[in-house]
Amino acid sequence: MLIEQPPLPYRLLFPEAIWRIKRKKRRVVYLTFDDGPIPEVTPWVLDLLDSHGIKATFFLVGDNVRRHPELLEEIRRRGHSWGNHTMHHLQGFKTERRRYMRDITEADTLIDSPLFRPPHGLIRWSQAAAIKNHYNIVMYDLVTRDYSYKMTPDRVLANVRRYARNGSIIVFHDSLRAERNLREALPAAIEWLKSQGYEFLPIPM
Repeated sequence: MLIEQPPLPYRLLFPEAIWRIKRKKRRVVYLTFDDGPIPEVTPWVLDLLDSHGIKATFFLVGDNVRRHPELLEEIRRRGHSWGNHTMHHLQGFKTERRRYMRDITEADTLIDSPLFRPPHGLIRWSQAAAIKNHYNIVMYDLVTRDYSYKMTPDRVLANVRRYARNGSIIVFHDSLRAERNLREALPAAIEWLKSQGYEFLPIPM
């Protein structure tokens, strides 16, 4: 559970971040996708979301946008929201603050979004203090762990069934590493969430 659903003490370390968006009188979840866009996976995700009439939020690695700018345009065209996930997928704990901020700023020239999610969900306090002056920091309520080679699609789905709740910000990955689990688990997760009465919203920009 320490991975799938961040514990309260960790959330309290970053009160400026958005971890969950609970709606009164509505059962809502926010599907998000990290680490894209890439041509092998992102178009498939977009087509699946379209088939269900779902809008989601994509946190984009700047270097991927540099190589595939048409995919960001497609995300925009289809009515999804999007955010900055650094230029080179840097982990905050392992990166000096100035370098980290330069990487975010470089990505912003390509992505142009007020939303930011740190790779791995890991940043230092000093980084968060600098980032919040320019971006809304979006964390998560549920990580499906679709990226893990130790997981199966059934276990990814089980994480969604166990931890999803009203207002959950749910993390999947439109990446090659996650593709094996994603192609089976994402459609099943959407069907299950719909059966539980959830509606899907993008994170507002």
